Amino acid sequence: MFHYTIRRLLIAIPTLLIISLIIFLLLDLAPGDPMAQMPLTVPPEVKERMRQALGLDQPLLVRYFLWIKQFFWIEPLNVLDSLFGWNLVGDAQRIISWQTRSPVADIIAQRLPQTLWVVGLAYVIGVLIALPIGIISAYRQYSWFDQIGTFVSMIGFSVPTFFTGVVLIILFSVKLQWFPSIYDTTLVVDDWDSLMKQIRQMVLPVMVLALFNASQISRFMRASMLDNLRQDYVRTARAKGLSEKVVVLVHVLRNSMIPVITVIALGVPTIFGGAIITEQVFKVNGIGQLLISAIQANDVPMVQTLTFIFAVLIVLFNLIADVLYGILDPRIRYD
Repeated sequence: MFHYTIRRLLIAIPTLLIISLIIFLLLDLAPGDPMAQMPLTVPPEVKERMRQALGLDQPLLVRYFLWIKQFFWIEPLNVLDSLFGWNLVGDAQRIISWQTRSPVADIIAQRLPQTLWVVGLAYVIGVLIALPIGIISAYRQYSWFDQIGTFVSMIGFSVPTFFTGVVLIILFSVKLQWFPSIYDTTLVVDDWDSLMKQIRQMVLPVMVLALFNASQISRFMRASMLDNLRQDYVRTARAKGLSEKVVVLVHVLRNSMIPVITVIALGVPTIFGGAIITEQVFKVNGIGQLLISAIQANDVPMVQTLTFIFAVLIVLFNLIADVLYGILDPRIRYD
């Protein structure tokens, strides 16, 4: 397993380099000019100096290598500088946002906690809800619980998150006035009252994302459990006198989790993408809203960096899913 993980990490390096080149070329060659929004009163020579300050006077490949060097070298070292007070970066040039003229990594670091709170909590809650629903629905197939679970799952998976978010806002914010409709990004959690406000404003966006995730994962869990419940090894385990709880939760569940692991692992980058729309609906000041504003402002460095972060997440969780295969299935051996 260790050697397989190392091989996959080594393969991931050229894969990410190719992906980064494609992302950089597609976005850099797209129409648009960062100086287009400058006032007409700004002299042309000032605009040219500003273009030079942003590095736009360099050839395309030179700008790509500078961007990838900053992404893999300067920004990680800057994180170490911030954590331990070192001075590894020094005066090295960093990736600058065209919109704010600030380092891209600093802006993402400010927005990322909001997204992790909402997306991470929603995904954990979605998985914790989906697994038992899928297990019980499969074990009690065609029961009232299975029928209700199937109906709710189909609605949650079919209805887009932006529509679900608006419906929950109308119901719980406008009509019942239980929860706030807009996320307060200026809230500082320093006491019990502010903590409760933070929890209340997180309820609706977490509900929207958790419903979507639970609907998808519970369907996969149910189908996988039904397939394994009909296998010969289940009848053999029951014939040996094992209790029904041991048969279902030990033998069947472990084998059923193997395909579900793919859905759960690969769903992490997907939920970050889905959070882009949800953050817009609830005005969550996260990386999803940051990406939308960067696209609207033609902030190419910000869009390139965020898009590449999504690509890194996909490659990383593909690796995690493959490693978990070997842990859950004793028939799989990579070494």
